[in-house]
Amino acid sequence: MENNVKKESWWSKHKPTRRRIIQLFSALLLNCNLKGIVGGSIFGGKTKFVCAPGMNCYSCPGATMACPIGSIQSALADSNRSTLFYVLGIFLLYGLILGRTLCGYLCPFGLVQDLLYKVKTFKIKKSNITRGLSYLKYLILISLVIIIPFGFGIAGAAVPAFCKYLCPAGTIEGAFTLPFYPNNNALLDILNILFSWKTAIALIFIVFSMIMFRPFCRFLCPFGAIMGFFNKINLVGVYVVEHNCTNCGACVTHCKMDVRHVGDHECINCGECIDVCPTKAIKWKSFSDIIKISKDTNTPISEVVNEEIEKMNIEGGKVNEE
Repeated sequence: MENNVKKESWWSKHKPTRRRIIQLFSALLLNCNLKGIVGGSIFGGKTKFVCAPGMNCYSCPGATMACPIGSIQSALADSNRSTLFYVLGIFLLYGLILGRTLCGYLCPFGLVQDLLYKVKTFKIKKSNITRGLSYLKYLILISLVIIIPFGFGIAGAAVPAFCKYLCPAGTIEGAFTLPFYPNNNALLDILNILFSWKTAIALIFIVFSMIMFRPFCRFLCPFGAIMGFFNKINLVGVYVVEHNCTNCGACVTHCKMDVRHVGDHECINCGECIDVCPTKAIKWKSFSDIIKISKDTNTPISEVVNEEIEKMNIEGGKVNEE
């Protein structure tokens, strides 16, 4: 009897949350190329022309979709405008529907950081310093993802600066795996100082992910920076019901990201703040809710969407004023 109680107690503490299950399913779905995992080859099917809804290296043996940041760098370096419009269209679709909810639920590299943070060690908590550093990803987006690839593209050279010089996701998922397959041993001969540099960055990232919550998402990720622009108008995410909010600050204090208020550009819409809100003022906004409102009021869905977006913008503006 006691053993059963202990087992139930352990399971209640360690059972995966709904978010963790979705993260695992997404990671498996985006890396289900078993042939590549076994043989060390890169998948080249039709789905590789679609940007993944999160950071997942193109060169990962299991990857079935393209890296979104690698795609936009290639598009900027390419003279074919249709490629750029295609990639930007996918970004727009992801942003309008999910925004940074992608970061909280679908990004495989976000899952890697969440698991590393579970390692029992001392933790660096967020502060004004980390909040200031959170703007670094916008500088990285402008310089390494846009200006350098576009500038070199005009000169006829493809330089995916972010992927080539910084991204730890590519190093861990691709560079740490592909060269060590028997049929890829030739790749070991071309490893140089750049590989050493990227290895050092990856190792630093792994260590910091153990002592700090999602350092890549907070300080370095250009994809998260782009998706953050959509957080106020995305269809799926969290928002605050203003008339229920007492401005107690419990949500911001509990959140491990560098948010100033629920649903801002740093919010990954994980939903953990919902349970800590004493007045239950934080809720999920979703397309299903919009459809329900439309049916109950006999109002066209387009009008409901516009009303919801207007409400969220007004709420966000008032919070910023405070």
